[in-house]
Amino acid sequence: MTYVALGLIVAAAAIFKVMETQRKPAKPSAPAPSAGARGGTAMPPGIEIYFSDTYANDPTVGQKDPGNIDRHLAEFIGTARNTLDCAFYELESQRIADALIAAHLRGVKVRLVGDSDYRDNKEMKGVMAAGIPVVFDERTALMHNKFVVADGAAVWTGSFNATDNCSFRNNNNGLIIRSRDLAANYATEFAEMFERGEFGPKSTSNTPHSLVKLGDADIYNYFAPEDDVPPKVIRFINAAKKSVHFLAFSFADDDIGDALIARKNAGVAVEGVVETRGSDGKGAEMPRLVKAGIPVLKDGNKYVMHHKVIIIDGLWTITGSYNFTGSAAKSNDENILIIKSQAVARRFEEEYGRIRAMAQKGAV
Repeated sequence: MTYVALGLIVAAAAIFKVMETQRKPAKPSAPAPSAGARGGTAMPPGIEIYFSDTYANDPTVGQKDPGNIDRHLAEFIGTARNTLDCAFYELESQRIADALIAAHLRGVKVRLVGDSDYRDNKEMKGVMAAGIPVVFDERTALMHNKFVVADGAAVWTGSFNATDNCSFRNNNNGLIIRSRDLAANYATEFAEMFERGEFGPKSTSNTPHSLVKLGDADIYNYFAPEDDVPPKVIRFINAAKKSVHFLAFSFADDDIGDALIARKNAGVAVEGVVETRGSDGKGAEMPRLVKAGIPVLKDGNKYVMHHKVIIIDGLWTITGSYNFTGSAAKSNDENILIIKSQAVARRFEEEYGRIRAMAQKGAV
């Protein structure tokens, strides 16, 4: 079957899905575990936070959850009226692919950047066949971003890959932030990759607004490797007075490990959960953190704990695509947010508590 024929089939299916959605009004439902209003915490205006509903170690739970993270990303894509710029490390969710195709068919200018390792995914081939342009990072290093800019006015970002695994099996976070200044940052990063082919160390350090204010929240925004992220993360860890809680898919940065150990030795309550795979491998930080007396647990998700989060003093939250590794710092394309907001930190502390409870149950 040719790509043209495949494109016609995909387009027809997307139109049918849109018509069905419009024909059948959504049924009201109770707030889901991943909903932005989880815990009743009042968020700063313009910020929404979602998590993958994976706590039961059962993929069918998230699949049935109307408030699961993938549905919120699809809905966010569905709000676009003019432009969608998407940087997806991997696209392997039919729901997200359908949302992109539906946006394209209703006249939205949709553009994608992806990593070449996943160019042959069925869903990626489908969006390309539908006529959506895609630029791939052809390097050995990774285009590891997971963000969407809608209409130059709002951003989706976080740890969430647009895949079924990240939707239904792996622990993840996604944030919607409605800010034109923040959107300008991500649009600038997208243009580097899509329009100029700048990836990794070739990327220009030209983020327009490193500090964005939104309500009572301060949001620092950086891109790796051009913005030299590790010292910025360490700066905030070094400022911790009471507590540091972390969730790490991959943790192999000695300098960040040193900073955590220093805060623990200064009397700060430092603890964390790391993804089990690779936690004891060469270069992993977990063994020496444990040796230093920091209570670090291997996660209890039988699939993957995919967060990259540090919460400091119940006030600062660090999150994004950025793993705490040398490759993230020096080679990959990554993005990171450092948010000052008690409400945002509280939401991530709730997620940290759930992940740690899973880890403790698994350690029994």
